[in-house]
Amino acid sequence: MSFDLKLGQLLADKTGDESFSGAVLVSRDGAPLFRRACGYANRAWRVSNQVDTRFRIASISKMFTAVAALQLVEGGRIGLHTSVAECLGLRETTIPREATIYHMLTMTSGIADWFDESGDWEKDWADLCRRYPIYLFRRNEDYLPLFVNEPPLFAVGEKYSYNGAGYILLGLVIEKVSGVPYFDYVRQHVLGPAGMGDSDFVSLDGVHDRVAEGYIRITDEENRTSGWVRNIYSTTPEAAADGGATSTIDDLSRFSQALRQGRLLSADLTTAMLTPQVSTQEERFKGYAWMYGYGCTIILDVDEQIVRWGHTGEEDGVSCRLYHYPVQNLEVIILGNQSWCAGDLGWKIHDLIMEINP
Repeated sequence: MSFDLKLGQLLADKTGDESFSGAVLVSRDGAPLFRRACGYANRAWRVSNQVDTRFRIASISKMFTAVAALQLVEGGRIGLHTSVAECLGLRETTIPREATIYHMLTMTSGIADWFDESGDWEKDWADLCRRYPIYLFRRNEDYLPLFVNEPPLFAVGEKYSYNGAGYILLGLVIEKVSGVPYFDYVRQHVLGPAGMGDSDFVSLDGVHDRVAEGYIRITDEENRTSGWVRNIYSTTPEAAADGGATSTIDDLSRFSQALRQGRLLSADLTTAMLTPQVSTQEERFKGYAWMYGYGCTIILDVDEQIVRWGHTGEEDGVSCRLYHYPVQNLEVIILGNQSWCAGDLGWKIHDLIMEINP
């Protein structure tokens, strides 16, 4: 069975058991090898997802922030070793002065996160939502009270720990140094040059063309679907520098191409962004070494060769993947509008790619 037929059957199975809803693209140099949508963009009215449906992409948009910050490094406006606390005037907070742009990009700053994802995600997120009115989180600076006075978790540069707060700070640095609001800067210098006309920062509670609603699956005691809940009360309403942009499968493919082709950064900084900078875990997972670059997760095989790079995106009602496989020269874009639905599909597509070269 061919690659597209295998992938088509896989997607049909996942649609049938309601374990995935969204859109999937596998392409090479912009030419689709597989491009399909499934499930509902609006369940109440049974409006189906389409291949041009726009989905919230959660932390995938950290890659946009990383590109924007590196553009300012390239332009000499800041350096990788610029102190973030000094740049933003946060000397009276617990953000260490020695924590730099590099440490924020690589998640090695040691600062407290605005939300700690290391524990029981659902329980801890529900607790945060009870304590803070997340519907008021509409600007990057709205997140500062959640972390700038919390004690650091470890010494600067000691190790990697997944951290969205560092990207909030990067967004504020971009805004201060460029003199342009963060969202406008990314629109003008990242989305525009990459030709991403269907991508933007749109509000969860707004009304926007072709945007899929996000859903949380409710299950019974036997893990069967018993209902659905929209994510409007459990997800921040606006995007921030650490995630939450809205995009399409084709636009994210365009972003990956623009990045690889040097249309967003110089050749040296493009290479640096996509080069492993720090290990994210000591043990191999699925046989791979896991590393982080600048806003980019990278996995390496036993020969230390890059197998893929990209980013994941997860929040209530959102589950996404952007992967590039350099050996096969393949883009894999998975955008889902229900919780935790992209992970298993992403690994199954990965296994297909490792088995055959379409």
